[in-house]
Amino acid sequence: MFSKIWTKKSTADYSHNIRRLKEAIDGADAIVIGAGAGLSASAGFIYSGERFERYFADFKEKYHIRDMYSGGFYPYSTLEEYWAWWSRHIYYNRYVDAPKPVYSALYELVKDRDYFVLTTNVDHQFQKAGFDKKRLFYTQGDYGLWQCSKACHQKTYDNEEAVRQMISEQKDMKIPSELIPKCPVCGAPMTMNLRQDDSFVQDEGWYAAAERYNDFIRRHKGLHILFLELGVGGNTPVIIKYPFWQMTAENPKAVYACVNYGEAICPQDIEKQSICLNEDIGKVICDVMQ
Repeated sequence: MFSKIWTKKSTADYSHNIRRLKEAIDGADAIVIGAGAGLSASAGFIYSGERFERYFADFKEKYHIRDMYSGGFYPYSTLEEYWAWWSRHIYYNRYVDAPKPVYSALYELVKDRDYFVLTTNVDHQFQKAGFDKKRLFYTQGDYGLWQCSKACHQKTYDNEEAVRQMISEQKDMKIPSELIPKCPVCGAPMTMNLRQDDSFVQDEGWYAAAERYNDFIRRHKGLHILFLELGVGGNTPVIIKYPFWQMTAENPKAVYACVNYGEAICPQDIEKQSICLNEDIGKVICDVMQ
């Protein structure tokens, strides 16, 4: 329904748009936060460069893996090595605190507002920052959960204790064989609860969160809603970006705000209702709170 003409705000509009965003937050009946990988990147969860070298230098040297993302798809020859990689990946991107307090700053910004969070991020940082679990919908899974690799049943399992043990006992890029997680129902190897194909397990918690999100949208339909999109790229626009555009277009009282370094755009159709900030998310949050 949208034209293919895009509006991209220039940096010259920055101060003006910060004021507009602050006014939109202050005047909103509800705030729907849509968060993508750019938010975690702003918080310091960088999958390449120095941070990758610090935790995965041995894998880089042996397999010439370039970053954490690609390492997750490498065809390791044994499950012992596969879980050595993944236990580190999970631990350093799920169980440690974010290097920068961007999530906690965002929480301070909206904690007294009527908010809901829809996110494709799987690093659990919203809850660690204090966001109410019942106001969160993690659509794509959670690094802290495992599922059966064959999806033989629709249940997920917390992995923190097992991951910490794998971290402490791995040697030479392998975990002890007895630590390989197996499905308690069919005995198949466990795998990450991340949406990669049609075997992704959507358990009772997933459906409950989806219903809470849909109910939040229904209850606030037609009101002054701020759709605050943070760091959402073009990989899965049908989850956050396109629905936010659609709901903004259908509601003349709604405001769409896109904060995304290098990718802050909106359709021309909703330009008058939009705020685009081509800047680091952490900086924008800080400036709005001034």
